[in-house]
Amino acid sequence: MTRVTFLHPDLGIGGAERLVVDAALALKKQGYEVNFVTTHHNPDHCFSETKDGTIPVTVVGNWLPRHILGRFFALFAYIRMIYAASYIILSENRPEIVFCDLVSVCIPILRLRIPYIIFYCHHPDQLLSQPGGLSKQLYRAPLNYLEEITTGMAHKVFVNSAYTGSVFKNTFKRLRIEPEILYPSINTDFFDKTRIMSLERVLDKKLPPDSIILLSINRYERKKNLGLAIKALAELQKYLTEEIYKKVYLIMAGGYDKRVEENVEHYFELIGLADELHVADKVIFLRSPSDIDKVSILQHSQILLYTPENEHFGIVPLEAMYMCKPVIAHNSGGPKESIVSGVTGFLVDSSGDAFASKIAYLIKNSTHIQEFGNAGKDRFMKMFSFAAFSNQLNNSIEDLISNKKIK
Repeated sequence: MTRVTFLHPDLGIGGAERLVVDAALALKKQGYEVNFVTTHHNPDHCFSETKDGTIPVTVVGNWLPRHILGRFFALFAYIRMIYAASYIILSENRPEIVFCDLVSVCIPILRLRIPYIIFYCHHPDQLLSQPGGLSKQLYRAPLNYLEEITTGMAHKVFVNSAYTGSVFKNTFKRLRIEPEILYPSINTDFFDKTRIMSLERVLDKKLPPDSIILLSINRYERKKNLGLAIKALAELQKYLTEEIYKKVYLIMAGGYDKRVEENVEHYFELIGLADELHVADKVIFLRSPSDIDKVSILQHSQILLYTPENEHFGIVPLEAMYMCKPVIAHNSGGPKESIVSGVTGFLVDSSGDAFASKIAYLIKNSTHIQEFGNAGKDRFMKMFSFAAFSNQLNNSIEDLISNKKIK
């Protein structure tokens, strides 16, 4: 049985984490022996498959610092991943394949003793770094160079969308690599088997039975543009009658890690924004919902609002499409590949009014909510199903092994 180790820096809750967990589940179903090695794993802030033993998780290097006085996060992420890679190559039960993502600097270490290394590029890390002055540029320059060179040392590189593929080529100009697009999927078995809980139980708050639920699911990070959903809710008032508007509620659900200063700060910023726009009584904040909670609120919602700009791909729209929910998203990045505007949802400009007008359209034409939802489910099954994801990943790995043996 071929052993595959997934090396991921922080195995918490997020789109990147969901993808690697799903990739591990897919390979496990194909007969591979899979496990995770990570530098941090909190059982209270993780996906259920890594908590209940479905996929074994080994934590190494968590004692290493994550930063110094709130600075040098990238450098210490590199150091922690190099340490984790060293653990893998020195372990007795060494894998034949390592699937790593987010941080590529570990690849040269892995190449010392691992036959096959796969790197999944969600987005070039250097583009996620906030701009700064000369000192920041000098600090980032060697890290950016290392990211490019070490990414090119993987035996196979995946990207999550054609959009990310174009960004990859424009960023890593030294590399002559044609990355393979592997669209993420979701573990549909879990969605199918989950027992839906009542909204009252999930939210610990009772809403009127005829409520119209808008839903936003994203980490509490400023780059996710979450305030846009609250602004859309405020703008919506001018498009609907008072009677209908009073039925509308917005659930803001997302990953929240109290260790991350931005998560804490942005959570309170959003509460302040809702109060400033006089919609605080219509917004419900849910931090780090469980997988069961997430499936339940998706089931009870009518429309998903997806607010990030230039999102690399976006797992949440797929989850909504599988649950037959229309998606209103910003017209950029990965959602342009997953959503068909006017068929499965809408792609709109980044303004509260643009989102509000489409929300109002669906509310006023309620039959379209189900029609768009059904079209989204059909599109998911054709292009983004877990079976398609699993088969492509398995075939790519088999081709990689076969081609390397031939060489």
